Amino acid sequence: MTENAATEADTETRDFIRDQIRSDLSSGATEQLVTRFPPEPNGYLHIGHAKSICLNFGVADEFGGRCNLRFDDTNPVKEEQEFIDTIQADVRWLGFEFGDNIRFASDYFEQLYDWAEYLIEQGCAYVDDLDAETLRAYRGTLTEAGRNSPFRDRPKAESLDLFRRMRAGEFADGAHVLRARIDMSSGNINLRDPVLYRILHAEHPRTGTTWCIYPTYDYAHGQSDAIEGVSHSLCTLEFADHRPLYDWLVDNLPVPTKPRQYEFSRLNLDHTVLSKRRLTALVRDGHVDGWDDPRMPTLSGLRRRGVPAAAVRDFISRLSINKSDGVVELAMFENSVREALNTGAERRMAVLDPLKVVIENYPEGEVEWLDAVNHPGDPEAGSRRIPFAREIYVEREDFMEDPPKKFFRLGPGREVRLRFAFFVTCREAITDESGRVVELRCTYDPETRGNVAPDGRKVKGTIHWVAADHAVDGEVRLYDTLFQSANPGAAGDPIKDLNPASLVSQTGCKLEPALAEVAAGQAVQFERIGYFAADLDSSPAKPVFNRVVTLRDGWAKAQAKS
Repeated sequence: MTENAATEADTETRDFIRDQIRSDLSSGATEQLVTRFPPEPNGYLHIGHAKSICLNFGVADEFGGRCNLRFDDTNPVKEEQEFIDTIQADVRWLGFEFGDNIRFASDYFEQLYDWAEYLIEQGCAYVDDLDAETLRAYRGTLTEAGRNSPFRDRPKAESLDLFRRMRAGEFADGAHVLRARIDMSSGNINLRDPVLYRILHAEHPRTGTTWCIYPTYDYAHGQSDAIEGVSHSLCTLEFADHRPLYDWLVDNLPVPTKPRQYEFSRLNLDHTVLSKRRLTALVRDGHVDGWDDPRMPTLSGLRRRGVPAAAVRDFISRLSINKSDGVVELAMFENSVREALNTGAERRMAVLDPLKVVIENYPEGEVEWLDAVNHPGDPEAGSRRIPFAREIYVEREDFMEDPPKKFFRLGPGREVRLRFAFFVTCREAITDESGRVVELRCTYDPETRGNVAPDGRKVKGTIHWVAADHAVDGEVRLYDTLFQSANPGAAGDPIKDLNPASLVSQTGCKLEPALAEVAAGQAVQFERIGYFAADLDSSPAKPVFNRVVTLRDGWAKAQAKS
């Protein structure tokens, strides 16, 4: 091995799936790597899907292969065109292109039907008349074997005739199903004569009313893989028990290729639910404002909140690809978001809970424009001009009437630096009838422009501010975790764990003028507060910002420890 080859080998990503792919390619067992990402279009993609997307598209790119985006659209009752369109947009947003490699299980309905007839003719499938409840009872339990249906030995010709009449629409929903004939005593319930086709008189988003019988996911999935020449069918661990059925169908049908299924651990995040059924319930029951609500773990929700796609990819890259399920701390994801935004987000000033400050020795009616850098770590980001005047706003929490020793912000007689401006000293706090501070009277030192004191004196605190007459009124939505519990639903219904403070909307916020021009989806850092992105509802006349993630607050941490 050459030195360059050794270096490349040392830096390549290693996990059991990639090792398997390398082995299959080097041995000739696989000529070309083909993977697929196969969502069911019955909801929006969430961050758990991102792990599968990054893995399937990632290994295809690494090993010169191909990844298909395939919709397993076998249940028209729950599928919608909206979901199909959004899934495509989400995959592209995440940074992966599928080009012409977009497929639908519905593309193969005719072939799947023909293979179902083949199974009947081979004695490997039969039409069953048991209703759904009775069929479930006959399947048995994890500790009790199943029982043969009284229709299990139905003659092939009779099953074939009934199956064709099912397709022709002669029967009502639930009247018959097509089942594989495998082993009702198997320890794996998935092999106890699973249902392959059921009657559904429902319009399909792509095939309309052409079909009234639809294949089950377990039947369509592996055969779709075989049709597409998928070499490595990568699934999460909950499909491990389905692999024997996957293999049985591939082995008992005249499919053109023999794909192989491999399972890896799914992504689980604390304070988060990633069950599509539960996410659907949150939307359906109005607990959130749609699938793209910024509190939702959907990719559309994350995008609307302002999370960069690069942060999602970075987070996924830090996760292990293994066979052990576990729970990842949400803080790990937030760290990736902060790192991405720290690099790419320009800085702006905003005051969320404004407290008026009058600088008494500053000339009335005068305004001067100061230079403010857009990004302290990126000189190429340039600078902007911000107005400074006699009246400004600061954060209410940046003032204390009786501040402790380590509170390096405003207090009576305390001097601080105004970001990009001057040193100011608080002389008086004006209160209302209830004793609440409503205004600060301060003086400034005009010789400290540019944050430099000619006499060499120093201040320990720097606070942000916004000029009162030039401030833009805006709404800021402070998002927190949707669930209070780290393990929502552990004790029952996760709805009981909903966080009532998951969204706090603050109106009357004071924003520097440049924030009125931030485009929807663009993220900026509100200095000293956190990272925020303009919402889809935002406009220059009424800016609306979503909090993407907080900054690490040294003072808050110190208070929490005390």
